[in-house]
Amino acid sequence: MRNHIALIGFGEAGSNFATSANWRSSARAFDVDLACKLAMKEAGVVAASDAQTALSDASLVLSLVTAGEALSVAKDYGPYLMEGAIWCDMNSVAPETKAIAAQFIEQNGGRYVDVAVLAPVHPARMAVPLLVSGPSADEARIQLIARKFTNVRVVGNEIGRASAIKMIRSIMIKGVEALTDEMMAAADAAGITREVLASLDASERHEPWSARAAYNLERMTTHGLRRAAEMEESVKTLRSLGVDPVMTESTVRRQRAAAVSPSSERNAA
Repeated sequence: MRNHIALIGFGEAGSNFATSANWRSSARAFDVDLACKLAMKEAGVVAASDAQTALSDASLVLSLVTAGEALSVAKDYGPYLMEGAIWCDMNSVAPETKAIAAQFIEQNGGRYVDVAVLAPVHPARMAVPLLVSGPSADEARIQLIARKFTNVRVVGNEIGRASAIKMIRSIMIKGVEALTDEMMAAADAAGITREVLASLDASERHEPWSARAAYNLERMTTHGLRRAAEMEESVKTLRSLGVDPVMTESTVRRQRAAAVSPSSERNAA
């Protein structure tokens, strides 16, 4: 079965992709977790007994392991690649990690492509937004679309660019989640959850992030010292309620640094 698609890792992403695209026997999958064999059977893909079997003659590879395994699978499985095979690293790791992984793939004749998955695979499935970058990004886009991915965008020919977009974007996405957790813990402890949430709804701003980011930075530069002082009082409030002010203490430092020096001090905060 030459020129099939290979999936390294068959967790939520791999099983959703294989099932939604109905790849069935045109795909081979390998996962170190033997429990994934059942999911492979249900999806109808070929369950390979080892990575070498999965990768043999595969023209397109999706690396869908964990962040901690992304580098090791590139290193350990690179020698099994067919010459010219495209290795799509879809794992959420730093650009530097992907650059190292690319060396392992390319020294074995493969073509490494940095892929950033910008939303949960479920429920988006094949419509999940994918950013791709690297010297073979254009070819990877063609191959991914041929495998029924519908939302693939090339963002450059530099390995790590796609991942940089995701990692930096995640600062906001995951940071807001962490702030929400800290705020809700305090609101619940104070017994004022409804009022706090209603106040947030009343002040919600609906505008593009290009405008919002500029506005936020200007406010910090102009009023950072005053806002830092206010947030120090928020830190006291959280502590009095038994909530560890992890995020809020960092906000104090960022606000103060932006007011002191918008360019250099903020970066050092």
